[in-house]
Amino acid sequence: MTDQEPAFWTDSHCHLAMEEFDADRSAVLERAEEARVRRMLAVGTTPEDWPACAALADGKRLWATAGLHPHEASRWSPAVAKALGEALNRRWVVAVGEIGLDYHYDLSPRAVQRAAFEAQVARAVDGGLPVVVHSRKAFEDTVAVLRGAGAALAGVIHCFTYGPREAEILLGLGLHLSFSGIATFPKAPEIREAAALTPSDRMLVETDAPYLAPVPYRGKRCEPAHVADVGRHLAGHLGVDASEFARLSSDNAARLFGWGSCGEA
Repeated sequence: MTDQEPAFWTDSHCHLAMEEFDADRSAVLERAEEARVRRMLAVGTTPEDWPACAALADGKRLWATAGLHPHEASRWSPAVAKALGEALNRRWVVAVGEIGLDYHYDLSPRAVQRAAFEAQVARAVDGGLPVVVHSRKAFEDTVAVLRGAGAALAGVIHCFTYGPREAEILLGLGLHLSFSGIATFPKAPEIREAAALTPSDRMLVETDAPYLAPVPYRGKRCEPAHVADVGRHLAGHLGVDASEFARLSSDNAARLFGWGSCGEA
């Protein structure tokens, strides 16, 4: 390790409770430590994985979320809403997500997706929690729902895949933008353009592990250690020292999700 290595990185979005990590989760966490990835957010997407995410959280290195993914929106019901409320009351669960709209796969009808999204955004605002938003080929409807939540809304657009115009609109709503391994792909210049105009105090980095492994790991299972590669790539593109970029993106996550700052690690 050189003097230029960062204090630590934060993976602001990973799916550590998924079965892809069942065989070697401890080793995955060890590799994250070796890569100086010291904080991670285990993101829940279904009622089945909400307890597993919460069980991983320790309030020191790992925190959790709970939310019904748009692919699962057809499951939204009073019973699921009640289960979500219970999940959000678990210790170290710090956000409502992953929620949102996905008009690429349309695994749930769009009207159903929007209803579930609106209900969960309202739950977040009522509970004073940030949202973790998935939006794919659904920009206008995503903005409509988030704008309708009012000024009290806080949150992040995870795995940002739109361009600079969309980034400006979402930033105008006071949201953070999180950049994943896609930002390292050669054919994603518009995402890097969006990163370049994102204020330094509203930028996060993530892996979305086990998905979207960055260069040079494409084609392999992604894991939290790879967020350092995402961060270094973006830092280079932005002309920022990697150590400083690690600190600012980690501090941004700390403020948004309500855990300690870099200096407390």
